[in-house]
Amino acid sequence: MHRVLQGSSSNRGYEDGRYRFSDSFPMDRGEPSSNDYALAWLRMAVGLVFLIVAQYKVLGHTFIYGGGFEVWIHRFLRDGAYPFMVPVLHDLVLPHARFFALLVTYGELSIGLALTLGILVRPASFCGLTYMLALLFASNYPGEHAALWEFFGASLNHLVFALCFVAFGMSNSERVWSVPAYLRRKHRARDEYEAASPEAYSAASNTFNK
Repeated sequence: MHRVLQGSSSNRGYEDGRYRFSDSFPMDRGEPSSNDYALAWLRMAVGLVFLIVAQYKVLGHTFIYGGGFEVWIHRFLRDGAYPFMVPVLHDLVLPHARFFALLVTYGELSIGLALTLGILVRPASFCGLTYMLALLFASNYPGEHAALWEFFGASLNHLVFALCFVAFGMSNSERVWSVPAYLRRKHRARDEYEAASPEAYSAASNTFNK
């Protein structure tokens, strides 16, 4: 049994017949690189931006309950919605403005918290990408006869964030400076202590559990 546990790749996390939490995260092996820290910094920066734009909606009442959301939708319809988005905004979003205002407010808050803390980064990135594309098509239409480059130029405020979310979804940006990274370090330190002195660890565990 000892050899099966030690040699089987399907039982990663076992060593000497004992399960080790930190060995369950192969992405945490080795020292973090400068790219890991750069991605983590970008992830936290984007998360803070979302927290900043969400806080006035959460703490105030104008956006959700005072018509602020509807003002933005009418502005989109007047100035910047892609033609295929006009009926969506007019016939779906405006009649259910309160629901979508709450969805936007707490969606931004959730994305901001997830990115800042490094929790559920990939699901948050998928939601963030969807949100950015919705805003892009709702507000960044440059006109029917615009040149190709103008479509990209008009959408930079949302396109840049969308590309950030793609990068977060394709990487392990939570490897450093995140709650999961802190928990992995904590469990790895415990596992290393247990491996170095199993008798002392066992005695300490028995004392704690009494």
